[in-house]
Amino acid sequence: MSEADSHAIHTELDAIAEALAKGKRKRVRKLLRAMHPGKVASVLEALDPEQRQAAWQQVDDNTEEQVLRHLDGLMATALQRDPQDDDLADDLDEDDEHGATTQIARVRDALEAGKFKRVGKAFKQMHPAKAAGLLEALPPDERSSVWDMLDAERAGKILVHLHEEVRARLALEMDEEELAAAAQKLDLDDLVDLIQDLPAGNGRHLLQAMDVRKRQQLLSMLSYPEDSAGGLMNTDHLSVRADVRVGSVLRYLRLLEDLPDHTDKVMVVDRKNRYQGVLRLSRLVTSPPEAQVGEVMDGEFKAIDVSLSSSEVARRFEDLDILSAAVVDDNDVLLGRITVDDVMDIIREDSERAMMNMAGLNDEADMFAPVLTSARRRAVWLGINLVTAFLAAWVIGLFQGTLEQIVALAVLMPIVASMGGIAGSQTLTLVIRGLALGQVEGGNARLLLGKELGIGFLNGLLWAAVVAALAILWFKSWQIGAIIAAAILLNLLCAALSGLLIPLLLRKLGIDPALAGSVILTTVTDVIGFLAFLGLATLFLL
Repeated sequence: MSEADSHAIHTELDAIAEALAKGKRKRVRKLLRAMHPGKVASVLEALDPEQRQAAWQQVDDNTEEQVLRHLDGLMATALQRDPQDDDLADDLDEDDEHGATTQIARVRDALEAGKFKRVGKAFKQMHPAKAAGLLEALPPDERSSVWDMLDAERAGKILVHLHEEVRARLALEMDEEELAAAAQKLDLDDLVDLIQDLPAGNGRHLLQAMDVRKRQQLLSMLSYPEDSAGGLMNTDHLSVRADVRVGSVLRYLRLLEDLPDHTDKVMVVDRKNRYQGVLRLSRLVTSPPEAQVGEVMDGEFKAIDVSLSSSEVARRFEDLDILSAAVVDDNDVLLGRITVDDVMDIIREDSERAMMNMAGLNDEADMFAPVLTSARRRAVWLGINLVTAFLAAWVIGLFQGTLEQIVALAVLMPIVASMGGIAGSQTLTLVIRGLALGQVEGGNARLLLGKELGIGFLNGLLWAAVVAALAILWFKSWQIGAIIAAAILLNLLCAALSGLLIPLLLRKLGIDPALAGSVILTTVTDVIGFLAFLGLATLFLL
């Protein structure tokens, strides 16, 4: 070994030893990646056993065999030996009752023990969707450690299945070259989603890293709103003309290396690429080779307008039970297609968003988002809730004299508000679901209102009688029993009315009912409940 090589190894050895001492695994990984396998072996030999094992955990799987060939046999065996004989990949495949909890614990235990290569190999064997779910369940530092162990191809497949917030954060941890390499493995529609999630500068760099043809396709898709059919579509599709024979189409398909994912039909266009209909693969393979496409195609299958909202697209897929559909512009020119996997993502995201919005959490998909970020998001709705709580408290304050004279009212008062809140939330949930599915509109809202008021009246009579009987037994007062019964009946009727009208009004104002509906409904049922109960008590008991 020359003096220059020896000096270089000592310099790199010092850098790796320092990075290991500071726990900077990513730095170690980058240093080792830049070295020749033989030099990596020399550095490993110069480290003490504990440092050697820690550095070995950061060696790329792609160069592992080459490094081992340069090492002494005993040292190579020692590095490959794992004190834990169980196979982490097999453990993570288990689907028992407590599977998710067990898997997270095993991954975290392996990371804490410094077994990064075991974790990395296990994540490479997992289905990308499952790997994404486990990544999101890990705290940020551990998530980054696992992410560093994945190669570009595997990282690209996992990126597709991550929530937007987590996806953007992990993508930003990658070098520009690594991110570009991972992005090359993504479908165009998934790549569009990734670019939209990244900061503008990173998105532009990723766009520039693509070849000219792919860049033009991406720019075309990025020109459409994210929540539209144009933002969902993929330009990867097959199209033929109506005057071509079936045999020619079959020969054309056999020449292709592979069909685009979820291909169940071929789009039929004219010479100007205007959409004519679809040729289903099932019809294609059963039709005579001499028949023309125009004779066996489905000309009634409607394409999707490029400006249609993503929620409407999802509804159409659900209603028609289809796997793919063409996307056209105002002139019926074929632009691309939407497939069921993209629609399933929309349905999942919408359902998650609705669930989070009900708690005022908006799009906080990352459980381990920074504390300040999460606190800022939640503070807004806590503030709104505080205002509504003061409004209810103000109503109670109006009847302070009544409460001081009849203490029983303070004991029973929460029951009225609680019954109204539960009844109202039932109606609210039903209406929000109906709005999301397009089942509630002006034409049937009046009929639905009648039904909900009827339910509120019947339940009001039932539970008013039950609560009145209990109040009479408790406080020995027929008047208090009658007043709380009347208040519960009034509040349940008001809850049914509010549960229907609030989401309809919010939708008309362009506000998401799932986001603001529950806060407004709670305020209304609390205020009406307290006002009815305490107001009636003031009128008839004082």
